Amino acid sequence: MRWWKMLGLAGIMGVAATGVVIARAERRRRAYTPEEIKARLRERVVEGAPPHE
Repeated sequence: MRWWKMLGLAGIMGVAATGVVIARAERRRRAYTPEEIKARLRERVVEGAPPHE
């Protein structure tokens, strides 16, 4: 039964690591000002638009 404990501990560590990664990404995403977000979205639209002929 000892391997069940190790498996459970590994699962808990995996969930904790995933939470850390998600929290870090969320902090990075929220660091942008609304103006920066709008500018980046406009750049993406321009890059994705087909060229005018």
